[in-house]
Amino acid sequence: MQRAALELFAEKGYDATTTAQIARRAGVSEMSLFRHFATKDALLLDDPFDPLIGEAVVARPADETPMRAVVESVRETWAELSDEVVPVLRQRLRIVAEAQSLDGALERNSAATATVIADSLVSRGVQRDAARVAAAAVIAGLSAALLEWARNGDRRLDQALDEALDVLGGASACSDSTT
Repeated sequence: MQRAALELFAEKGYDATTTAQIARRAGVSEMSLFRHFATKDALLLDDPFDPLIGEAVVARPADETPMRAVVESVRETWAELSDEVVPVLRQRLRIVAEAQSLDGALERNSAATATVIADSLVSRGVQRDAARVAAAAVIAGLSAALLEWARNGDRRLDQALDEALDVLGGASACSDSTT
């Protein structure tokens, strides 16, 4: 179903593609489509990485700050992505970046990820408010970095993520340009 959706979004654009067209292309009923994906945007935005990130946060050294634990957990999880996932991810994110009706959708859809991260931090002894702040900061930073990567395509995913995670983790961000 996701493959059919991506094909149609690439052919017609996200906004011009209906769920009925996606279901027809996938060879399922529209009802079956909605059993698996509650909304049309879920076909692009469902995130299978949440449990992996949560497990990685819990496994980080106990003396790490909440931000460092989250940043390094995301870095570890993304480093394990297979090379086949990256082009599909770029295609999905490019569609999200280009569709006006999806403005802010990536951030809204990341609520589950933020909850997983915050809950994992709380299980490490971090206060709930601090855990939510760290999770929200990382999600916002990653969303911006991923959308920029998808739009421009001038860097590899690991480069874009490493730069964003370095900034989120408190590393110095230097400009390539000279003044």
